[in-house]
Amino acid sequence: MIARFSWTILVDDSAGDSELPAEHGLSIWIEADGRRILFDTGASDLLLRNAGGLGIDLRKADSIVLSHGHYDHTGGLVSVLPLNPAARIFAHPGVIRPRFSLRPGRPATAVPMPGEAVAKLREESGRVRWVNEPLLFPEGIGLTGPIPRRTSYEDTGGPFFLDREGRQPDPIEDDLALWFPTKDGLVVVTGCAHSGLVNTLARIRDLTGGIPFHAILGGFHLGEASPDRLQATCDDLRSFRFNRLIPCHCTGDGAVARLDAAWPGKVVKGRVGWREGPDRFSSPRRGRRPEHRPRLRRRS
Repeated sequence: MIARFSWTILVDDSAGDSELPAEHGLSIWIEADGRRILFDTGASDLLLRNAGGLGIDLRKADSIVLSHGHYDHTGGLVSVLPLNPAARIFAHPGVIRPRFSLRPGRPATAVPMPGEAVAKLREESGRVRWVNEPLLFPEGIGLTGPIPRRTSYEDTGGPFFLDREGRQPDPIEDDLALWFPTKDGLVVVTGCAHSGLVNTLARIRDLTGGIPFHAILGGFHLGEASPDRLQATCDDLRSFRFNRLIPCHCTGDGAVARLDAAWPGKVVKGRVGWREGPDRFSSPRRGRRPEHRPRLRRRS
């Protein structure tokens, strides 16, 4: 069980009441019993500026986790890697694949990890741990590895393809999530939940033996979800016990409102600068009110 932990949103689509800038992307700083994890890197070097504004020293990261290979989660990798030549990098090998978004009536948009970041990742291959299965850090922090797709209604959340012509659908099999146990339950961190939020939580529940969830934060990729999918998601989420939902990034305002209506008082929209831990709950400008172990292979 993690006794001391906190998380801080460095990059998100929303700035909320923060004076720090936002961008389309996600990056979250996690501290848990002495381990410092940078989860995703946003789309640019913005995470460096926001980390500095929040008093976070990215040079102290010992682990960098990439949730999947889209540019808005990996673009800042080029800027952050030179700061910390010792941090281990954890990602599925699929993060470096070419990928595209293709919408009717529009030309294909390339959305992969930027080429410069791919080159840097290959250059730093000695410190990359490719995640093809669930793994557990010594502190009890876990990574899901590839997430089984079990629900009939959850898809990747958009028109994603592996080719510019749109002939090969992209299953985004590199999608992964992170969790860690606390006295109040599991904290789950998702990048975009392209595997589906319910599939992601079901995978973690299976890996951890059914420990209840405390907080679920990150992108849920429900911005383009149909009313039927939103309803099914809410219906199935009721099978999971949780205290808080912190939707970020790609969740979509409509989905946030639907979740808030289903769980009033438990949903807080994430934003740049949001900090939370067992003894703190605040945004950078205004104070806010405070609010097991799985059997997996361990990694250093």
